[in-house]
Amino acid sequence: MRFKLHDVHIRRTISSLAESYTSPASLSSRIRALVQKAEYLQALHLYTNHDNSSPLCTSVFTFPSLLKACSSLTNLAYGKTIHASIIVLGLRQDPFVATSLVNMYVKCGSLDNAVQVFDGLSRCGDVTVWNSLIDGYFKFRRYKDGFDLFRRMVVVGVRPDAFSLSILCKGGDFRRREGKQIHGYMVRNSLGDDSFLKTALIDMYFKFGLGTYAWRVFLEVEDKSNVVLWNVMIVGFGDSGSSECSLELYVLAKSNSVKLVSTSFTGVLGACGRSENFVFGRQIHCDVVKMGLDNDPYVCTSLLLMYSKCCMVGEAETVFSCILDKRLEIWNAMVAAYAENGYGHGALELFSLMREDRVLPDSFTLSNVISCCSMLGLYDYGKSVHAELFKRPIQSTPAIESSLLTLYSKSGCDTDAYLIFKLMEEKDVIAWGSLISGLCKNGKFEEALRAFGSMKDDDDRLKPDSDIMTSVINACAGSEVLTLGLQFHGGMIKTGLVLDVFVGSSLIDLYSKCGLPETAFKVFTSMRTDNIVAWNSMISCYSRNSLPELSIELFSLMLNHGVFPDSVSITSVLVAISSTASLLKGKSLHGYTLRLDIASDTHLKNALIDMYVKCGLSKYAENIFRKMEHKSLITWNLMIYGYGSHGDCHRALSLFDEMKKAGESPDDVTFLSLISACSHSGFVQEGKNIFEIMKQDYGIEPKMEHYANMVDLLGRAGHLEEAYSFIKAMPIEPDSSIWLCLLSASRTHHNVELGILSAEKLLRMEPERGGNYVQLINLYMEAGLKKEAAKLLREMKEKGLQKNPGCSWIELSNLTHVFFSGGSSSLMASEIFNVLNSLKSNMTDEDELT
Repeated sequence: MRFKLHDVHIRRTISSLAESYTSPASLSSRIRALVQKAEYLQALHLYTNHDNSSPLCTSVFTFPSLLKACSSLTNLAYGKTIHASIIVLGLRQDPFVATSLVNMYVKCGSLDNAVQVFDGLSRCGDVTVWNSLIDGYFKFRRYKDGFDLFRRMVVVGVRPDAFSLSILCKGGDFRRREGKQIHGYMVRNSLGDDSFLKTALIDMYFKFGLGTYAWRVFLEVEDKSNVVLWNVMIVGFGDSGSSECSLELYVLAKSNSVKLVSTSFTGVLGACGRSENFVFGRQIHCDVVKMGLDNDPYVCTSLLLMYSKCCMVGEAETVFSCILDKRLEIWNAMVAAYAENGYGHGALELFSLMREDRVLPDSFTLSNVISCCSMLGLYDYGKSVHAELFKRPIQSTPAIESSLLTLYSKSGCDTDAYLIFKLMEEKDVIAWGSLISGLCKNGKFEEALRAFGSMKDDDDRLKPDSDIMTSVINACAGSEVLTLGLQFHGGMIKTGLVLDVFVGSSLIDLYSKCGLPETAFKVFTSMRTDNIVAWNSMISCYSRNSLPELSIELFSLMLNHGVFPDSVSITSVLVAISSTASLLKGKSLHGYTLRLDIASDTHLKNALIDMYVKCGLSKYAENIFRKMEHKSLITWNLMIYGYGSHGDCHRALSLFDEMKKAGESPDDVTFLSLISACSHSGFVQEGKNIFEIMKQDYGIEPKMEHYANMVDLLGRAGHLEEAYSFIKAMPIEPDSSIWLCLLSASRTHHNVELGILSAEKLLRMEPERGGNYVQLINLYMEAGLKKEAAKLLREMKEKGLQKNPGCSWIELSNLTHVFFSGGSSSLMASEIFNVLNSLKSNMTDEDELT
C-alpha cells in the first residue's frame, strides 16, 4: 500500500511539472511576439521570471529577439548578461546571434565590445555580420575603419550585398572620388538594379552637391513607382538649393500617378519654405487636405514651417487652430513661427497656453522662448524660464545655451554670460556668435573684438560665419578702429563673406562712421541691388556724412530699381530732408508713406516730428505727437525742442510738466532743450530754475552744452557780468562755445571790455579760425576802434585766414535757391534784386509823400 501511495505522488508531481513546463520553442515564440509589438520590458521579464529560463532550456532563436529588446531599451547591462548565456551555450559562432550581438552593442554605445564579438568569430562568411559592424563604424563616425572593413570583406571573399553598399553610400564623410568608386563597383558587379540601392546612391550624390549625377541615376531607374525614390529626389533638390527642381519633381510624381505619402509633402513643403514660394505652398496645402493628411503631425509641422518661412504668420495661425491633436512638435513649430517673424509676444502667449494645456516644453521650445525674451528685453522672464531647466531637468542643447548666452549678454549680466559660455561643452560658431553679438549690443566693442580673437585661438577649425563677422565689423565701427576693419574687409573678400547683405551693410556703417562715404559706396555697388538693408545703410551713410542731397537722390534711385521702402528707409530720408529743411519733399514723403500704408513705428514718427519742427510747421509736428500711442523720451524731447526753437517757451515748459505726469524721466537732452527755450524767449529765472533742478532733483551732471546755453540765456538778457561770473564758477574748463556766446552777447549789448576778453580767449583756443577774428574786428568797428580793427585785419590776411560766408536758402516750386553773404548762387538773383530795388524805391516815394 505504501508503494502504491508513493507511485501516486510521483505521478502527480510529474503531471504538475508537465503542466508548468514550457518548451524552448514556445518560450521563444512568446518572446518574439512581444518584441514585435515593441513590448520590450515584458519580453525581458518573461525570460527572467520563467521557471525554465535556464540558458540550457532556451532556444537559439530566442536570443536575437532578446538582444533586440536590449538594443531598443539601450540596456547594456542586461545585454551583457544575455551575451554570457550565449557563450555558455556555445552559440557565439552562430551568424544570426553574432549579428544581433554586434547590433546590440552598437546601439547601446559600446562599439569596442561589438568589435570584440566580431573578432571572436573563427571564420565568418555571412555578409550580415560584416554589414552590422560596418554600419556600427559609420554610426560612430569612424568612416575610415568602416571602409577598411569593407575592403577586408571583399579580400576574404565575402560578396557585399545591396545593404553593404547602401551603408557606404550613407556614410557621408568621404571624398567624391570614393563615392564614385562605390558606384563603379555596383555597376561592375551588377548590383545597380536594386531600387533601394539606387535610392541610397542618389542620396549620396546630393550630399556631395552633385545633383546632376543624382538626376542621371534617377533616370536609369526603370520602375519609378516607388514613392521613396521620388521623395529622395524632392528632398535632395530642396536641400541643395534647387527648390524649383524639387517642385517640378512633385508635379511630375503626381502626373505619373505615384502614390504620395506624408514624407512626400513634408519634402516639397520644405522646398516651398526655402524658396518662399507661398503660391505653390498653398496648392500643396490643398493637396494635403484632399489626401486627408491635414491632421498628420509631420505634414502639419511642415505646413507651419512653410508659412513661417514665407512670413505668413496669419496662415500659420489658421493651420494651427485647425489641428485637433496638437502634439509638442506642432506647438514648437508655431512658437518658432512667431519667434522667427518677430512676433515675440505671440510666442510667449502661446508658451503660456502650452502650460495651461499641460504640454511639457522641450529644449527646442525653451530655446525659442528665451530668444523671444532677449528680443523683447524681458530679461527677468527669460531668467525664470532658465530656472525651469533646473526644476524639470531638460537636456541642455547648444541652441538653449546660445539663447541663454544672448539673454545674459544683452541684459548686461556679463558674469553670468561668461559662466554659461565656460560651462558649454561644445563652443560652436553659434555660441561664439552669441557672446560677441551680446557684447556689441551692450557697447562693449573692445571686449567683443578680444572675444573674436579668442575664438580663433581656441579652435582653428571654427570658421566665422556672416553673423559673427557682422558683429565684428559693428565692433570696429563702434570703436572706430578703421585699420582693423580694413583687415577684416580684406579677409572677407577672400572668403566671399563680403557678398552677404548684412556683412556688406555693416561695412557701409563702418566706413560711414569713419567719414569715408566714397568707400562705403564702393561696397554698396558690389552688393545685390534687390535688398532693402543695403539701400538703407547707404542712405543713412550719406545723411550721417552731411550729404543730404545724395541721400535723397539715392532714395529715388531705390524706388526706380523697384525696391519697396520700409520704415527705416523713410526715417533715414527724413533725417536728410530735415537737415535741408525741404518742406515740400518732406510733405511728399509723408504722403507717400500714408498712401502705401508703410508700417509706421516710433522712429519714423519721431523723424516726421523732427522734419516738421525744422521746417517751421510745429502744428503738423504737434498733430503727429498727439496721435502717438507710445511716446519715447526722444519724442518728448523733440516736441519740447520744437516749441522752444519757435519761441514758445510756455508750451515747452507745459509739455515738460505733462511729460513728468506721464511717468517719463527727463535726460540731459530734455534740459538742454528747456534751457534753450528759455534763452530764446528771455525767461531768465525759469532757465536758472531748470538748470538747478537738473542736478538737484534728477542727478544729471551738466555738460558743456548746458553751460553754453546758460551763458547764452544770461547774455541775451543783458546780464553780462552775471554771465562772466557764471563762467568763472564753472567746475570744468570752458571751451570755445562758452566764450563765443559771451562775445556775441557783448557785441549785442556793446560791452567792449568783456567782448575783447572773450575774443582774446577764443583766439588763444582757435588761432586758425577766421570767424573769431571777424567777430573781434566787428566789435572794434562798432566801438569806433578803427585802428585796432585794421591791425587785426592785416594780421588775419597775413595768416591767410578767411571766414566762411553766411548762407541761407529758400525752397520755391520744388527748387532750392541758395544765398551767400556777399553774393548768390541762385539763377533768380538778378530778378530778386530788381524786386528789392523796386520795393526800396516805393518805400522812398512813400517817405517823401509823408
